[in-house]
Amino acid sequence: MPGFTKRAIRNSFMKLLNERPISQITVKDIVQDCGINRNSFYYHYQDLPSMIEEIVLEETDEIIRQHPTVDSLEEGLDVAVSFALKNRKAALHLYNSANRDLFEQHLWRICEYVVDTYISTAFADSPIGREDKKILIRYYKWCCFGAVMDMLSGGMKDDVQALFYRMGQLKKGMLEEMIRRSIAEDEDKKK
Repeated sequence: MPGFTKRAIRNSFMKLLNERPISQITVKDIVQDCGINRNSFYYHYQDLPSMIEEIVLEETDEIIRQHPTVDSLEEGLDVAVSFALKNRKAALHLYNSANRDLFEQHLWRICEYVVDTYISTAFADSPIGREDKKILIRYYKWCCFGAVMDMLSGGMKDDVQALFYRMGQLKKGMLEEMIRRSIAEDEDKKK
């Protein structure tokens, strides 16, 4: 039964977060919405911030678990915004709240995961140096994180998938060229 109650609390919170900002949600609102008493809430969570942190962590872990491979950077961007797209208002409320740093921390983790997974898989057989690989992962992680933050700061008004697709078309071959240059420079150093 505890798992059911915890899910009910989480579902009520997400429902309310899709309706209003975090600052306007109280424990009383959540327990009334899911039909439990306050003690049941506090049995599962210390307070609202700890509940929010657990939900964001679980969502991050679930997104990563569901994507053991990433076939393109555009897919990686889609992965990074999947929660936000499913819960548009909730994501914006979280982004515009005092809990924004928590959101950014976990978004950063997702971006790092998808970029590292893509580059490690797509270029596994490439003789690119370890340091250059780290630099590429870092650069594309910045791009991924920045794209998602820009989307959120703009109120998620753009068609994100269309934007990511077009961005992919415009930069086609860029990563491959960066890797080619890195390998060529390494070969030049060996001469």
